[in-house]
Amino acid sequence: MPTATVLPNSTTAIPAPLDLPKNFEEYDESRRKSFMRVHDFKQAGGRLVGTLCSYAPAEVIEAAGAACVGLCGTSNAPIPAAETVLPKNLCPLIKSTYGFAFTDQCPYTYFSDVIVGETTCDGKKKMYELLNDIKSTYVLHLPNGQLREHEKDGWYEEVKALKEKLEQMYGIVVTDDDLRQAVHNRNLYRKALLDLFELQATDPCAMTSVELMSTLQAGTFAMDVVAQAEKIEALVAERRQQQAEGKSAVPAGAKRIVLSGCPAGGLINKVGKTIDQNGGVIVCLDSCMGERTNSMMIDEDAPDILRAIADRYLQINCSVMTPNSGRMENTLAMVEKYHADGVVDAVLQACHTFNLESVRMGQAMEERGIPYMKLETDYSDGDLGQVSTRLSAFIEMI
Repeated sequence: MPTATVLPNSTTAIPAPLDLPKNFEEYDESRRKSFMRVHDFKQAGGRLVGTLCSYAPAEVIEAAGAACVGLCGTSNAPIPAAETVLPKNLCPLIKSTYGFAFTDQCPYTYFSDVIVGETTCDGKKKMYELLNDIKSTYVLHLPNGQLREHEKDGWYEEVKALKEKLEQMYGIVVTDDDLRQAVHNRNLYRKALLDLFELQATDPCAMTSVELMSTLQAGTFAMDVVAQAEKIEALVAERRQQQAEGKSAVPAGAKRIVLSGCPAGGLINKVGKTIDQNGGVIVCLDSCMGERTNSMMIDEDAPDILRAIADRYLQINCSVMTPNSGRMENTLAMVEKYHADGVVDAVLQACHTFNLESVRMGQAMEERGIPYMKLETDYSDGDLGQVSTRLSAFIEMI
């Protein structure tokens, strides 16, 4: 991880002892271990910045010598507590994210120096105002489109302002060399993920839906991106060896599914496991945690490295952008690349942008004769039976 230049007038002090949550002893052993791991990292002087979207420029954060971790809520557990403050008819990702902060149950949220949010949707940007009462939250103002020059320039200024915020907060100077090193490290991580995804193009593919989704989700909590890249490459080597020996956890003939739509970290068991149990396998996550964003590299030798970082992130095809035809084009390309039998478009309840965009996605798949199913759900088990029935029928149909 790059170490940003410390300003001459800054002092390096031994960190004060860090408090654990008041209800720490009530947590199960796994959660206590997670808290202690992050506690020890911070106590040793580590910097920690939480992010809530793939639009947050990880390279800028890591160039400031901070670990960049994802804080999107992926569990139904803290939602009842969140609903004592937030409206019930809100996206489960928003409620879960706020709930983890509200209840002090997430060590990464609890120990973050700052949370970097972004104005991807109205629900999130208003939630950030309340989240800021719990934990310092810095909000990036994202444009609604990608095509107009003033949108690109405005986003560049937002990324530049984040760099300046981190410099001021940590008492450092983030140099171009720091940024280039951070770009290099992130590119290593993304290339490792692409190697991982490539394993799914084979038949049978190397990983079950649950393993693929869990591996990607674990990467969002990695506090050392280079070490995480090495772990993924080791996993890739192991799975390739198993394939060479004719071994796979995925049965031959499993129906090959591209999972598109909303962030799927909270749907690993509900959707991923259900697909595995019903004769299918997710061969590609065409979402912000999958190939759609991780295939986008940055030229570390770009003349204006900060501009290159900003431009890369603005090109992400998310339903919050209008128009957003690039997402449909990418999904079609993934269907072809991974020899998919069908597409499941997972939409979290009350996520209006992905819900509306499912019309365009369905039309694009129908025009190519690709089986398509929109699946609107949340993080609870309330509709698990219905989800299982629908996914089972879809897999059987294709």
